[in-house]
Amino acid sequence: MKEQLDPSHIMQTATAFWASKVLLTAVELDLFTTLGDGQQSATQLGQALGLHPRGTYDFFDALVALKFLDRDGDGPEGQYRSTPETAAFLNKKSPTYIGGLTLMLNSRLFGFWNHLGAALKTGKPQNEVKDGGKSIFEALYANQDSLGEFLDAMTGFQAANFALLAQKFDFSSYKTVGDVGGALALLSRVVGAHHQHLSFTSFDLPPVAPLALKHIKAAGMESRIKPIAGDFFKDDLPKADVITMGNILHDWNLANKKILIRKAYDALPDGGAFIAIENVIDDARRDNAFGLLMSLNMLIEFGDAFDYTGADFRNWCSEAGFRRFDMIALAGPTSAVIAYK
Repeated sequence: MKEQLDPSHIMQTATAFWASKVLLTAVELDLFTTLGDGQQSATQLGQALGLHPRGTYDFFDALVALKFLDRDGDGPEGQYRSTPETAAFLNKKSPTYIGGLTLMLNSRLFGFWNHLGAALKTGKPQNEVKDGGKSIFEALYANQDSLGEFLDAMTGFQAANFALLAQKFDFSSYKTVGDVGGALALLSRVVGAHHQHLSFTSFDLPPVAPLALKHIKAAGMESRIKPIAGDFFKDDLPKADVITMGNILHDWNLANKKILIRKAYDALPDGGAFIAIENVIDDARRDNAFGLLMSLNMLIEFGDAFDYTGADFRNWCSEAGFRRFDMIALAGPTSAVIAYK
């Protein structure tokens, strides 16, 4: 008997942007902060968010069906509340809030991905630069307030990966860690909390240093973490036993990736370790869909930047002189690839 084909996977993926936009809009409206730890009816919540009655039930119940809201009861008397996950990660008052990233996805990247076809045909960015505007980094680094918000958004979701790195990588034989592109020193703060014997440098561009220092002081770790200002393409990297880069290599083309890897090699002693934390694509390029989609996002943002496989990393690091390699699975699609000098 001939197998009956099912188009449901095609349709689910083709309409996936519907679900994405529902979640992103909920964050944009600050729905999860509005709910807080409580619950509200559709009428109450709709009024609090300033929504027209036509869409409220469809919108809130879609979030229920998508597992982003819970509801007690049915109909007009039903009471909506956040799920444990949305309460933890999408309520602005939560210390584990990652909504800043979703806000950026909604305000910038959602529209830019309309031009994926043009990116594939031209190999050129499809963001603000396409229309003669400043790149996202140029615009953000010109304003400390927006830079701080961006760094909070981009680093907050990495906390789980950094915590797993602290647990899974053996730091016992090392004394110093240099985090390159350290942003708000989150990796240094998280790993440092797990390993009291380590001291850290967090290396990033000059506008970042005062923002990083604020977070370091809030954590009471200023005696162990030193923010250092510099440009990793113009300056030597600070010497350390371990050099880390979290979501740094994928921002650049192959030539610049190799420059950064070589600089990491030069900053390490014999026996030192270079750790890159990325959405590393599986070598067969079949399984890590998120890593592959992230690489397409790098195309849209930067043109010639791209994500990479573990085999790519080993080959590039071998060229620089590294001799031994490892890979540690972190949260979801993210891994730490490690090269030893």
